[in-house]
Amino acid sequence: MRPGVISPVNPLPLILSAPPLGNPVHPLTQIRSTIPHQTAEGLVSPEHIRNNPAVRMISEARVGGMFWERPAATTAPIVVCVPPHAEYALQMWRKAKEWTSPTRLLLVTPHDGVQWRRMRNEARAEGAQALSENVDPHSLLDGTRTFFLPPKGLTTLSALGALTGHSILRPDRDEGWQPDLHAPSAALHILHAATEYRSPFSGLPIDILDAISLLTEWKHILTSNRTISVCVGMSFWKRARMREFFATAEKRRPFPLFRRTTTSVLAVAHARKGQNGIAVWATRIPRKLEQTAQKNHLPFFRIEDGFIRSVGLGSGFLPPASIIADSRGPYYDPARPSDLEVLLATHPLGESLQKRARALIGLIRTQNISKYSAGGSIPAFDAPAGRRIILVPGQVADDMSVRLGGGSIKGNMDLLRRVRATCPDAFIVYRPHPDVDAGHRAGAIPDADVLHVADRISRGGGMAPLLDAVDEVHTLTSLTGFEAVMRGLPVTTYGQPFYAGWGLTHDLAPVARRSRRLNIAQLTAATLLLYPRYIDPLTGLFCGPEVLIDRFKTPEVWRPDLLMRLRGAQGGIRRAFVQGVHTVLQTRAKKKDWS
Repeated sequence: MRPGVISPVNPLPLILSAPPLGNPVHPLTQIRSTIPHQTAEGLVSPEHIRNNPAVRMISEARVGGMFWERPAATTAPIVVCVPPHAEYALQMWRKAKEWTSPTRLLLVTPHDGVQWRRMRNEARAEGAQALSENVDPHSLLDGTRTFFLPPKGLTTLSALGALTGHSILRPDRDEGWQPDLHAPSAALHILHAATEYRSPFSGLPIDILDAISLLTEWKHILTSNRTISVCVGMSFWKRARMREFFATAEKRRPFPLFRRTTTSVLAVAHARKGQNGIAVWATRIPRKLEQTAQKNHLPFFRIEDGFIRSVGLGSGFLPPASIIADSRGPYYDPARPSDLEVLLATHPLGESLQKRARALIGLIRTQNISKYSAGGSIPAFDAPAGRRIILVPGQVADDMSVRLGGGSIKGNMDLLRRVRATCPDAFIVYRPHPDVDAGHRAGAIPDADVLHVADRISRGGGMAPLLDAVDEVHTLTSLTGFEAVMRGLPVTTYGQPFYAGWGLTHDLAPVARRSRRLNIAQLTAATLLLYPRYIDPLTGLFCGPEVLIDRFKTPEVWRPDLLMRLRGAQGGIRRAFVQGVHTVLQTRAKKKDWS
């Protein structure tokens, strides 16, 4: 081999890669074991490449390569991508320096080992820029025009450069550098023909555009997560899940820290410049933390359970598979707009989102999905003919949505009386809140008291099939009202829930500032597609609600552990105690009447 001619082995690079998150069922992308031959004889035109839907999506979303890595701190007009063999790399680097001044060059080495660090240091001493390939490639593409490559092959970085219109040059036999006009075609072949794309959730083949959409969504979440430095108010049994929700894919700071007190939270936030956000469980905000964060201009996110949460209760120590991270205020506080209300009031909520929302509604209805359950059969109430069946969902008495959005109504019994007064001839079905019925939260009403006002009490089974058995829903602020709206049921609100005021409910306490009229698909798109975050409990990967709903059919991911079983027993004891006390008091009252 003559001097100056580089001949390394060049395996095909992955142009699209997934960040290091969770435990996928199958890699999102991998080079095929059998690669179709590139049959095109001619060159693919630059216009054809620019208009390729996948290339366009990659450029706009800035995914591809290790997009989750830190941005490059430097750039140069010419990027020199040396091969992964030290001898060939040194030959190529010398050839590049002979052709132009080192001050115009950026050396990119394939690894971060000792020999490569030495090579980069020597390049810097000569006036060149130098770094390893472990950076966000798009930050390099922004500042360069040309790539110097070995005689054969592409790297991930140079393939992205070829697809985005950068010049690709290779060494020739006359000690110069010649354009490789075939590089863009080769990169396009790798992207489409040589790479297979599979769902990381199921392992099934997916379209390249779906893979890019998933990477784009992951990038959006990672970017948001990197603004958060510390979590507070997170119960011990949900911390592992919170680490998954707030993963950053960074080597140095893969997760936020967890702290307990205002002082310790602020110490972490102040120490992390540019990543100083605080995520706090909304019902466990330490004293003075919110005010101090506002005073110091620290991003502040209230964390809540999402609206499609799990098969099982949070009060039973089952971690959520969906959360909300709101930067403005609680979605259930009508006194001020939340991120959800801003979405509902201002987001275009266009046709593509509505199409996905309609499909999601169909999935929710056919699989009988509600916040805590899936499936179930439609109950029979034997209501007299001609009487409207009205469902009144109970709520946790001290829940913040009741305290902030309930207005003048004080508790579940007060709500039942109001519904009976409003609808004296209706057949009223009362559904106790599952956390209350499990004995974990406040708000229980003795059955005898309920049946003085309501006609039936519904327990057991899922909420979704129950909604198929009623004619209307009357509620204070319960999420059941939103679930009913999705199913096209008439809903009357006595408080001010997030879904009231958009023209889809009959509101007895309207919110004046909500004036936009929405359809059901738009309400669903904002509430279930744009607002929450979802985690696949099987893989630990960020996902959409469709994947989570599919996991509702996988019982093993919801199987209770020992701690959850002990919590269930505790709730049963508490519930039996409350019912026993009520029975004793009733017996004493009857004896007093007899005497």
